[in-house]
Amino acid sequence: MARLGMIALLASLVLAGCVNPQQQQKVQNDLAEMKRRLAESERAVVALRKELAKGGGQQLATVVRSQADLRADFDAFRQDVLALQGRVEEQQAGGKRFEAELAALRDELQFKVKALEERLAALEARKPAPAPAPQTLSPEDLYQQGLDAIRSGQDFAAGRKALQDFLKRYPDHHLAVNATYWIGEAWYGEKKYENAILQFQDVIEKYGDHPKVAAALLKQGLAFRALKDEANAEVIWRKLVERFPDSPEAAKARAWLKK
Repeated sequence: MARLGMIALLASLVLAGCVNPQQQQKVQNDLAEMKRRLAESERAVVALRKELAKGGGQQLATVVRSQADLRADFDAFRQDVLALQGRVEEQQAGGKRFEAELAALRDELQFKVKALEERLAALEARKPAPAPAPQTLSPEDLYQQGLDAIRSGQDFAAGRKALQDFLKRYPDHHLAVNATYWIGEAWYGEKKYENAILQFQDVIEKYGDHPKVAAALLKQGLAFRALKDEANAEVIWRKLVERFPDSPEAAKARAWLKK
C-alpha cells in the first residue's frame, strides 16, 4: 500500500510540476539499468529451475517455495518500474519537491533490485553438486565384467556388449582373443546360432594355432548341430581333430562324431 501511495503521489506531482532534462535523463538511465538487472535475474531463476528439475528429489521441493516468493517479488517490482517509467515519460519540466520524491522512489527500487539479486545468489548456492564422473574400468575389469555376465547366464546381451566395447578400446590386448571367443558364446547363449558361427569363424581366422581356436571349432560345430546342419558340424569337428589332436576339445569332438 505504501508503494502504491508513493506512485500516486508522484503521478500528482508530475501533473503539477516538471523535472529538468538532465534529471529526467538520469532517472531514465537508472530505470533502464534496473530493468536490465531485473531481466537478468529472472533469466537466472528460469535456468536454475530447469537445472534443479533435472535432478529432481527433495532438494528441488525445498527450493520451490523460496522461488515462488521470489517470483512474486519480481512481478510486483516489475509493476513498480513500469508505473514509474510511465510517469517519467509524461513529465515536462522540473520541480524540487518532485525531484526529491522521485529520487527516493528510485533509491527504493534500486534497493529492491539488490535484495532480489542477493536472494537469487543464495538460491544458486543451494544447487546440487554435479555428480562425480564415473570411474573408467581398467581393460581387465571391463573384460571380467563381460565374462562374468556371460558365464553366469543371466545377461548374455550385456556381457556381449561389454566385450565388444573391450575389443573396440583395446584391440591389441592379450585378452582380445578370449573376448572374441566369448562374444561367440554369448550369441550361442542367446540361441542366435548364425551369429555365433560367424563370431567363432572370426576366432578361427584371426588367431591361428591359439588354444581358443580349438574351443571355437568345437562350439561352431555345436552351433551347426543346433541348426540341424549335421553335415557341417561333422566337417568342423573333423577339422578340429586334425588340427588339435591332443586338445580336450578334440576329445569332445570325437565323442560327438561317434554319435
